[in-house]
Amino acid sequence: MNSQSPDDAPDFDLRAFLLGSWTVERTLLDRATGTQGSFTGVVRFTETDDDGGLRLREEGTVAWASVPGGPAGTPFTGPASREYLLRPSGAPGTMDMFFPDGRPFHRMGFGPRSSRDQHWCDPDSYRVNYTRTGPDEFRYEWDVTGPAKDQLLTSVLRRTTDAAA
Repeated sequence: MNSQSPDDAPDFDLRAFLLGSWTVERTLLDRATGTQGSFTGVVRFTETDDDGGLRLREEGTVAWASVPGGPAGTPFTGPASREYLLRPSGAPGTMDMFFPDGRPFHRMGFGPRSSRDQHWCDPDSYRVNYTRTGPDEFRYEWDVTGPAKDQLLTSVLRRTTDAAA
Protein backbone atom coordinates (compact mmCIF):
# COMPACT_ATOMS: atom_id res chain seq x y z
CA MET A 1 0.00 0.00 0.00
CA ASN A 2 1.41 3.40 -1.00
CA SER A 3 1.12 6.00 1.76
CA GLN A 4 2.19 8.89 -0.48
CA SER A 5 -0.47 11.41 -1.40
CA PRO A 6 -0.75 12.15 -5.14
CA ASP A 7 0.53 15.68 -4.50
CA ASP A 8 3.65 14.38 -2.76
CA ALA A 9 4.43 11.76 -5.40
CA PRO A 10 7.47 12.40 -7.60
CA ASP A 11 5.26 12.45 -10.70
CA PHE A 12 2.86 15.19 -9.50
CA ASP A 13 3.35 18.07 -11.93
CA LEU A 14 2.46 21.28 -10.07
CA ARG A 15 3.21 23.39 -13.14
CA ALA A 16 0.74 21.42 -15.29
CA PHE A 17 -1.86 21.53 -12.50
CA LEU A 18 -1.65 25.34 -12.19
CA LEU A 19 -1.41 26.25 -15.90
CA GLY A 20 -4.56 28.06 -17.08
CA SER A 21 -7.25 30.33 -15.65
CA TRP A 22 -8.82 30.17 -12.21
CA THR A 23 -11.49 32.17 -10.42
CA VAL A 24 -10.47 33.39 -6.98
CA GLU A 25 -12.55 34.28 -3.95
CA ARG A 26 -10.65 35.63 -0.96
CA THR A 27 -11.84 36.59 2.49
CA LEU A 28 -9.86 39.28 4.30
CA LEU A 29 -9.81 39.78 8.03
CA ASP A 30 -7.91 42.51 9.83
CA ARG A 31 -7.83 40.95 13.29
CA ALA A 32 -6.53 44.13 14.93
CA THR A 33 -9.69 46.08 14.02
CA GLY A 34 -12.16 43.30 13.23
CA THR A 35 -12.60 44.76 9.74
CA GLN A 36 -13.63 42.26 7.07
CA GLY A 37 -13.20 42.39 3.34
CA SER A 38 -13.21 40.33 0.18
CA PHE A 39 -11.45 39.94 -3.14
CA THR A 40 -13.00 38.34 -6.22
CA GLY A 41 -11.32 37.95 -9.55
CA VAL A 42 -9.31 35.79 -11.90
CA VAL A 43 -5.85 34.28 -11.61
CA ARG A 44 -4.01 33.29 -14.78
CA PHE A 45 -0.96 31.03 -14.76
CA THR A 46 0.81 31.37 -18.12
CA GLU A 47 4.05 29.88 -19.39
CA THR A 48 7.27 31.86 -19.25
CA ASP A 49 9.58 31.82 -22.25
CA ASP A 50 12.79 30.67 -20.73
CA ASP A 51 12.91 28.50 -17.62
CA GLY A 52 9.92 26.16 -17.49
CA GLY A 53 8.26 28.50 -15.04
CA LEU A 54 4.92 30.23 -14.85
CA ARG A 55 3.78 33.82 -14.65
CA LEU A 56 0.94 34.42 -12.17
CA ARG A 57 -1.32 37.42 -12.79
CA GLU A 58 -4.25 38.14 -10.48
CA GLU A 59 -6.89 40.77 -11.28
CA GLY A 60 -10.13 41.59 -9.56
CA THR A 61 -11.97 43.76 -7.08
CA VAL A 62 -11.19 44.25 -3.42
CA ALA A 63 -13.84 45.46 -0.99
CA TRP A 64 -13.42 46.40 2.68
CA ALA A 65 -16.31 47.17 5.03
CA SER A 66 -14.10 50.00 6.27
CA VAL A 67 -10.52 50.86 5.43
CA PRO A 68 -8.11 49.16 7.88
CA GLY A 69 -6.39 51.91 9.82
CA GLY A 70 -8.75 54.53 8.36
CA PRO A 71 -11.81 56.26 9.76
CA ALA A 72 -14.40 53.83 11.13
CA GLY A 73 -17.26 53.09 8.79
CA THR A 74 -15.51 54.25 5.60
CA PRO A 75 -16.01 51.44 3.05
CA PHE A 76 -13.62 50.88 0.17
CA THR A 77 -14.10 49.05 -3.14
CA GLY A 78 -11.64 49.16 -6.02
CA PRO A 79 -9.61 47.26 -8.58
CA ALA A 80 -6.60 45.24 -7.44
CA SER A 81 -3.94 43.21 -9.21
CA ARG A 82 -0.61 41.55 -8.56
CA GLU A 83 1.97 39.43 -10.34
CA TYR A 84 4.48 36.77 -9.36
CA LEU A 85 6.87 34.41 -11.11
CA LEU A 86 7.02 30.69 -10.32
CA ARG A 87 10.11 28.70 -11.20
CA PRO A 88 10.92 24.99 -10.88
CA SER A 89 12.40 24.34 -7.45
CA GLY A 90 14.16 21.08 -8.20
CA ALA A 91 11.94 19.32 -5.66
CA PRO A 92 9.05 17.15 -6.90
CA GLY A 93 5.64 18.80 -6.84
CA THR A 94 6.87 22.26 -5.80
CA MET A 95 7.72 25.60 -7.38
CA ASP A 96 9.52 28.64 -5.98
CA MET A 97 7.57 31.90 -6.12
CA PHE A 98 9.32 35.22 -6.77
CA PHE A 99 8.25 38.84 -6.85
CA PRO A 100 8.30 40.41 -10.35
CA ASP A 101 11.69 42.03 -9.58
CA GLY A 102 13.23 38.62 -8.88
CA ARG A 103 13.27 38.70 -5.06
CA PRO A 104 12.38 35.31 -3.54
CA PHE A 105 8.96 35.01 -1.91
CA HIS A 106 8.20 31.43 -0.86
CA ARG A 107 7.89 27.79 -1.99
CA MET A 108 4.52 26.48 -3.18
CA GLY A 109 3.39 22.86 -2.99
CA PHE A 110 0.59 20.61 -1.81
CA GLY A 111 2.48 17.72 -0.23
CA PRO A 112 2.64 17.11 3.53
CA ARG A 113 6.17 18.53 3.66
CA SER A 114 5.73 21.28 1.05
CA SER A 115 2.31 22.79 1.76
CA ARG A 116 3.56 25.26 4.39
CA ASP A 117 6.10 28.03 4.07
CA GLN A 118 6.79 31.49 5.42
CA HIS A 119 8.11 34.86 4.34
CA TRP A 120 9.53 37.66 6.47
CA CYS A 121 8.52 41.15 5.33
CA ASP A 122 9.99 43.48 7.92
CA PRO A 123 8.50 43.88 10.47
CA ASP A 124 5.85 41.17 9.91
CA SER A 125 5.83 37.41 9.42
CA TYR A 126 3.74 35.85 6.64
CA ARG A 127 2.90 32.13 6.97
CA VAL A 128 1.13 30.30 4.14
CA ASN A 129 -0.61 26.94 3.97
CA TYR A 130 -1.68 25.40 0.62
CA THR A 131 -4.35 22.70 0.28
CA ARG A 132 -5.41 20.97 -2.92
CA THR A 133 -9.12 20.26 -2.43
CA GLY A 134 -9.80 18.57 -5.77
CA PRO A 135 -8.61 18.21 -9.37
CA ASP A 136 -9.85 21.73 -10.20
CA GLU A 137 -9.72 23.53 -6.87
CA PHE A 138 -7.19 24.59 -4.26
CA ARG A 139 -7.00 26.99 -1.37
CA TYR A 140 -4.34 28.83 0.53
CA GLU A 141 -4.30 30.84 3.71
CA TRP A 142 -1.91 33.61 4.69
CA ASP A 143 -1.59 34.26 8.42
CA VAL A 144 0.14 37.63 8.80
CA THR A 145 1.35 38.70 12.23
CA GLY A 146 3.62 41.37 13.60
CA PRO A 147 3.66 44.92 14.84
CA ALA A 148 2.34 46.37 11.56
CA LYS A 149 -0.26 43.73 10.56
CA ASP A 150 -2.51 41.11 12.09
CA GLN A 151 -4.44 39.62 9.18
CA LEU A 152 -5.89 36.35 7.94
CA LEU A 153 -6.35 36.02 4.17
CA THR A 154 -8.06 32.89 2.85
CA SER A 155 -8.25 32.24 -0.91
CA VAL A 156 -10.15 29.57 -2.86
CA LEU A 157 -9.23 29.07 -6.53
CA ARG A 158 -11.37 27.10 -8.98
CA ARG A 159 -10.29 26.21 -12.50
CA THR A 160 -12.33 27.83 -15.23
CA THR A 161 -12.69 26.74 -18.83
CA ASP A 162 -14.04 30.14 -19.84
CA ALA A 163 -11.38 31.66 -22.11
CA ALA A 164 -12.77 35.15 -21.38
CA ALA A 165 -12.30 34.73 -17.63
